[in-house]
Amino acid sequence: MKHFGLNLVESPMDGLMLLEPTVHGDARGYFMETFKSEGQDLIWKQDNESMSHRGVLRGLHFQRPPHAQAKLVSVVQGSVYDVVVDLRTDSPSYGKTYGSVLSSINKRRLLIPAGFGHGFLTLEDHTIFQYRCSEGYAPEFEGCIAYNDESLAIDWLAESGLTPADLQLSAKDQKGMAFAAFESPFVGPDFQTA
Repeated sequence: MKHFGLNLVESPMDGLMLLEPTVHGDARGYFMETFKSEGQDLIWKQDNESMSHRGVLRGLHFQRPPHAQAKLVSVVQGSVYDVVVDLRTDSPSYGKTYGSVLSSINKRRLLIPAGFGHGFLTLEDHTIFQYRCSEGYAPEFEGCIAYNDESLAIDWLAESGLTPADLQLSAKDQKGMAFAAFESPFVGPDFQTA
């Protein structure tokens, strides 16, 4: 099954899809389609790119409605441990997390529906991370769940070889809210699951 011209690897939660391209390679290098809009309902409004060094942790970020963002994320160079948490109150996976390694080697992408918190831990220096967003950045609507929330129990370090002392976070990400204190705005028909 194709989504955005990419092959579905798995869909661990409703609407969340781990995707990978078909790569055509030979001695000269490779070619792959990284996105195709044909037959898709989502309209992408903003593309972003970040470069981070090993041990940088960004997240768990989200934007509240009416600026909630779906994202299609990938790694151009290096690797990350990418994590999401379902924030949709009507979802059977509400409060559940999912993590996967995305890298320039495996070329996988993660399609994250609106209504999820998202973050990643950089596993290599000079990692370049790209994300396509269905809404533009709206700082007055952004929020952050604590990356180290005990009830979410995300094992950020399992894939990294890093220690807690190696983690580098922004001041904003160090002040993420507890999941228990979070009042989800992701309710109603726009955030219902199948």
